[in-house]
Amino acid sequence: MDDSDSDDGASREFVVPDSAAGQRIDLFLTAACDGYSRTQIRQAVQDDQADVDGRTVRPSFKVRGGQTIRFRLPPEFSDEVVPEKIDLDVLYEDDGFVVVNKPAGMVVHPARGNWTGTLTSALAYRFQSLSDVGGPTRPGIVHRLDRDTSGVIVVAKTNATHIALAQQWHDREVEKEYFAISVGRIDRDRDVIDAPIGRHPYQRDKMAIRHDHPTTRPASTFYEVAERVGRFSLVNVRPKTGRTHQIRVHLAHIGCPILCDRLYAGHAVATESWLRGQGAIDGSPEVLSRQALHARRLTLQHPQSGEMMTFEAPLPADLQRAIDFLRTASDPSSVAGRHR
Repeated sequence: MDDSDSDDGASREFVVPDSAAGQRIDLFLTAACDGYSRTQIRQAVQDDQADVDGRTVRPSFKVRGGQTIRFRLPPEFSDEVVPEKIDLDVLYEDDGFVVVNKPAGMVVHPARGNWTGTLTSALAYRFQSLSDVGGPTRPGIVHRLDRDTSGVIVVAKTNATHIALAQQWHDREVEKEYFAISVGRIDRDRDVIDAPIGRHPYQRDKMAIRHDHPTTRPASTFYEVAERVGRFSLVNVRPKTGRTHQIRVHLAHIGCPILCDRLYAGHAVATESWLRGQGAIDGSPEVLSRQALHARRLTLQHPQSGEMMTFEAPLPADLQRAIDFLRTASDPSSVAGRHR
């Protein structure tokens, strides 16, 4: 084993002995790294902090004798969620679970580089008890949304409710509908995108359409175009599976990535001049500065009553402003009016 320091903290290198062949990498690293819990190790691996022979892997990856593992664990890594007084938009609450309208820019749970201001910190402050099924860093978290995706997210208060809800996600019984603004005019009014998703071959924070790779999983997304506005499309999206970045990857795959999606559209800000098609993104006023993706609606079966329940988060003001601007910018009469 070799230890060295990097900007992200200690780096450790291991050569897997034949005696450890077949072990999950999170178990192997837990045994090899004194002072860290399996939860901490698993989260670090999930955050792409482990390379095996030069490629990132998931916590369930099974090691083989002779492989070289390079593992990075941030020095400040902690499995403690610190309660913070942060306002929450609660859409529903009962004794078993809570439904929250998550704002864009809020990380769901603590992770490398995002230890404060998280949804779990806000939940820990507001609610006395949350499920611990997901581990100490993810109290109550049944599913997740990307940092810059707004909208409906479900949080379990009790372990029994958490397990029941998680089973619905596993069995694909939960109906989810998202709203997105995509760059490009999607030609079909509606369609299903079936394309497997796996880890990007060389960018650790991205996913990609990949076939026959250990990280690849089937992925299916239904979409329906609600409106075409100039060179943009307003899209209702219903993912049938729940892969990481699924909607973002699939819309990019058909050539119409989500507006302001830094990873998959190549830009993080949309300005007035760029949206009008007047050249590159420049110093003109910003219209939107986060990916235009919103978890609008979610339907599930109440774990206790069996009642089907639908929760809806209204379109955020920033996305509505972007839509209004696009409609105005694409309206010839409004252009004529500005030049009178």
